[in-house]
Amino acid sequence: MDSITLYGALNDNCLWTIVLVAFAIVVIGYRGWPIWSFLLFFLLYGFGAPYWLLTAAAIVALILHIKPIRAQLVSRPIMNLLKRLHVLPSISETERVALDAGTVWVDGEIFSGAPDFKAILKDPYPELSAEEKAYLDGPVEELCRITDDWKIFKEQDLPFEVWEYIKKEKFFGLGIPKQYGGLGFSPSGMNAIVSKIGTRSIPLCVDVMVPNSLGPAELLIHYGTDEQKAYYLPRLAKGEEIPCFALTEPNAGSDAGAISSEGIIFKGTDGLLYIRLNWNKRYITLAAVSTLLGLAFQLRDPENLLGRGIFPGITCALIPTKTPGVVLGKRHNPLGVPFINAPTEGHDVVVSVDQIIGGVVQAGNGWKMLMETLAGGRGIFLPALGRGCSKKISLVVGAYGTVRQQFHLPIGKFEGVEELLARIGGHTYLLEAISRFTCGALDKGKKPAVISAIAKYTSTELNRLVVNDAMDMVGGAGIILGPRNLIGHSYMSLPIGITVEGSNILTRSLIIFGQGMIRCHKYAIKEMEAIQNNKVGDFDTVFWEHIHFAIRNSFRSVLLSITRGYLAPAPVKGPTAKYYRRLTWASATFALLADLALVTQGGALKKKEKLSGYFADALSWQYLAICALRRYEAEGRKAEDLPFVEWACEQALANIQEAFDRIFNNFPVPVIGSLLRGPVAMWSRLNTLGVKPSDKRSHQVVEALLNPGPHRERLKAGVYLPKVSNGFPEPMVQLEEAFRALQECREIYDKINKATKAGALKRDDSKQPFLSAMEAKVITPSEYDQLLKTEKLRNEVVQVDSFTLEEMPVNIRR
Repeated sequence: MDSITLYGALNDNCLWTIVLVAFAIVVIGYRGWPIWSFLLFFLLYGFGAPYWLLTAAAIVALILHIKPIRAQLVSRPIMNLLKRLHVLPSISETERVALDAGTVWVDGEIFSGAPDFKAILKDPYPELSAEEKAYLDGPVEELCRITDDWKIFKEQDLPFEVWEYIKKEKFFGLGIPKQYGGLGFSPSGMNAIVSKIGTRSIPLCVDVMVPNSLGPAELLIHYGTDEQKAYYLPRLAKGEEIPCFALTEPNAGSDAGAISSEGIIFKGTDGLLYIRLNWNKRYITLAAVSTLLGLAFQLRDPENLLGRGIFPGITCALIPTKTPGVVLGKRHNPLGVPFINAPTEGHDVVVSVDQIIGGVVQAGNGWKMLMETLAGGRGIFLPALGRGCSKKISLVVGAYGTVRQQFHLPIGKFEGVEELLARIGGHTYLLEAISRFTCGALDKGKKPAVISAIAKYTSTELNRLVVNDAMDMVGGAGIILGPRNLIGHSYMSLPIGITVEGSNILTRSLIIFGQGMIRCHKYAIKEMEAIQNNKVGDFDTVFWEHIHFAIRNSFRSVLLSITRGYLAPAPVKGPTAKYYRRLTWASATFALLADLALVTQGGALKKKEKLSGYFADALSWQYLAICALRRYEAEGRKAEDLPFVEWACEQALANIQEAFDRIFNNFPVPVIGSLLRGPVAMWSRLNTLGVKPSDKRSHQVVEALLNPGPHRERLKAGVYLPKVSNGFPEPMVQLEEAFRALQECREIYDKINKATKAGALKRDDSKQPFLSAMEAKVITPSEYDQLLKTEKLRNEVVQVDSFTLEEMPVNIRR
């Protein structure tokens, strides 16, 4: 062979050159090197090619390499074509505000196709301050102690002394800075406080949670004038003002931008500017008892007195509820859960323009305020409720599965029940991980809007699964309401968390991927802006970087699939390393599919809510797996936690695979859709990302719930567990006592069971329990007494409540 060339090698069937070429192309593609690298490689190895082919390749390489030439000859026509065909969605001003609210965090890593797990693991894991821990052990513990949840449900409100304690200990000022008389706690601190209160009473939790979430205090902290902060924040922190925030209307729910409440600017006889307000709001927590009402409304300025146009837009203002025209005095009944929720109306309510939050300069900026506040707030409070509820339920069902017997066996030993317990334990581990990891980012001042939406959506959905599984397991004990029922009120409350702060349907189908695709994608929003602003230079830069990005993810997705992720590095060694590799594989596939959806659907992607929901599932479960892995590392890789993190990751990978399969089967583009439904889907089924946790893994999780041990003990952290009875029934105390007593008697029960199996002892149901065992000297008299006490405890905790006909009257006559 005269020369070692690509062309000559092919003609001479030089196998090693073909292999070298193929290897080089794969490396260039996998590493994401610029597209002209392919052409340069061809030139280096193509000296034997025809002159015309080499010349053409050289010209193309030159055009692509020299930016000014490329921009005019290639990028400009492409940009004009994309604009004409509306390939990329345009961004309205309302969408722009929503997209600009918040920051990108781990979600950006997932969209990159190559997440930097080393950087993620280096992120400091949140820890509570000494002050926050003292508040949890002091005022929060005491608030839970003086609260009787059953009494709250009977009387449909918190007792007076509980309200007074809330004010005294500044529970309405958890996040208000200390300089204004508040407690100044971090997002992690507020999450932990709300989580623990939720383990005692859902109504109590909601009444405390909402004033610290989206409301007057939060808006004042970020946008208020110095005068507004100085006056209102100390009063809010001390409970001198009871706040509420009125946003939702009969015709404006999830579509908050459609609010019709109106404020009209006018000049008073004194020459000052005022707003005349009219509104009709509903579902407003604390409205019925509020003294300060935060109001979102459409501001109109017919005479342009503010100099901001005749329709400045959505505005937020503070309305003292004693102002004439404010209508309160009614309550809603939210599924019988007695937190204070109410409608409110305003009829020709007149306030000064100085009541606009932030003053006149913030007129028309209400939508921005709401979006920026929700960008972080969604990640704190509803995840806290899910976190606390699931931990409490894990303790309850673990104990109940041991205490409750059927067919002479604890019900937790039945495989059908074990399936439920495994899901409860695994999802609880995830819920704790989501809260802590997400709040850790918020502690550092980040406002990851998409991640907060994922946290809200997944926390409320997983908590729904936990509570439903628990209800299935305990059966009638969860259905019959009364002081003994530890699960029923959580079940009644579930739809509330699902609905508020953006319904889960909206969050999944529109926000998580719909906003995430534009906000978190490395190039999408830059390309849209360049096209809208007709900036060829900017478009040229980001478009070709996007092409390199797409090529890299295509190669990475294929190669990581073939190698089942083992081509990707893992930041740790040990049993969890494989999950990092699988998640890298998942991220590359997700990024490639997201690009396909963006390019082929463009603006129509906004209307493909089912497809967007499948992408949201894939994105959400990648984040959840990262949360679980980060928690496992941060807590020191505890051996007792390994089954839980493995269960969580295996469940996550199986759900990601299911989401990918749905995308393959429903991709709405003829040629690409056929490829995805056909060979790609077939390969995906043969080479799946993961399958759901095995029975063996599930059994390991369940054993940790049913038996005393370090994992079960750590579950108790953040759950209110009364030390003694508080003068009213404490079923958690009784259940834990019965659980401990049964564990202490385990060896005694084992002796009886062995003797029965060996035939040395016959079961005699006519005799007092265990008497025959003592008579046969299988157990000692002291052990017999211990068993009687334990069985008395067991019998007590499996009872349910009943009420006299005076307490629950009936109208039928006997």
